[in-house]
Amino acid sequence: MASIDAKPGALPVQDEPASDGARPRWRDVLRRVWRSYTFRVTLNGIITLWAVTTFTFFLIRLMPSNPVDIYVDRVMQQQNIPYEMAVNMAAGLFDYNPDAPIVEQYFDYMFDLLRGDMGQSITSSGTPVLDQLMRFLPWTLFSIGIALLTSFTFGILLGVAMAYWRGSIFDNVMTGLASVLSGVPDYVYALLILTVGGLQLELFEIGSMRGAYDQGLTPGFTPRFIISMIQHAMLPVLTYVLATIGVWMLSMKSSTLSTLGEDYITVAKARGLSERRILTAYVGRNAMLPLVTRLAISIGFVVSGSVIVERMFQYPGLGNALITAVERRDYTTMQGIFIVTSMAVVISNILADLMMGWLDPRVQLGEESTE
Repeated sequence: MASIDAKPGALPVQDEPASDGARPRWRDVLRRVWRSYTFRVTLNGIITLWAVTTFTFFLIRLMPSNPVDIYVDRVMQQQNIPYEMAVNMAAGLFDYNPDAPIVEQYFDYMFDLLRGDMGQSITSSGTPVLDQLMRFLPWTLFSIGIALLTSFTFGILLGVAMAYWRGSIFDNVMTGLASVLSGVPDYVYALLILTVGGLQLELFEIGSMRGAYDQGLTPGFTPRFIISMIQHAMLPVLTYVLATIGVWMLSMKSSTLSTLGEDYITVAKARGLSERRILTAYVGRNAMLPLVTRLAISIGFVVSGSVIVERMFQYPGLGNALITAVERRDYTTMQGIFIVTSMAVVISNILADLMMGWLDPRVQLGEESTE
């Protein structure tokens, strides 16, 4: 609106716009936060984790029977006592009411979970679930972590060699071997190791390889304990390596072949650079980028371990603990293991998405399009 005091012949003077401070700046802040690629990825991970937690909570309670019924049946068979006496024993032992409304159980569990309390084991009265997880988790991280790093390292090296000498006898043999290795489940390798290596060839004594270390040893950073720990982890590690190395070999070969066709490789050859220089500085590094994000995702699955493999070798990891909890219908322990494994997978996916956005800014185009 023009000022009424303007002089004749002068240009009208517009009123000054309202100060920016008059606008609610919190809306701008919220808009910028929402457009943030990091925020959207993190929010998606949190929603996924809540959905998985809710789904598993109701799913495991739909299983037939419950921990009280299983305990009562086992006590009646072993001790030959009446049903009422077994029920009274279960009531004094378990801090769990199977007749409580499931919705009430859900909200109680979620409120406790927000406070960082996963509850206590139903079948091991007085034992916090978190303590159980901390007892089994290190063994899973140790065995499968070593296997993942081993299979990734050798798979990358062999994949580059297969692509660089493509069409050769080495490439044909290794490609066929990788295809076979990647097509066999891990529990089949475990079964072959136990039956062929342990029973037929007698390369090791199956009974002595059970557990995480020799009985009678005190855990600690002593040479004897470390050697025993490595020996007991060798069979699960070998199983995981055989089951995963083929995938890394084929993925790295495909990525390397794609990189070899890039223009900068042709320019590097025209400049007269050595084959070794081109392979290490140009081909290998660029071909590894897609696999780095895949490695980040695989790290999340390290925590979940392999349920069947750990059970077959009687290795005290999360997988073996999960089967025991399922057999006993230990709901709180089952839920705790599912939460830890889900968190590991979700966090690894978030890190992979953030890493992809950092390595390739085009991934964040969705953020720019909303501005």
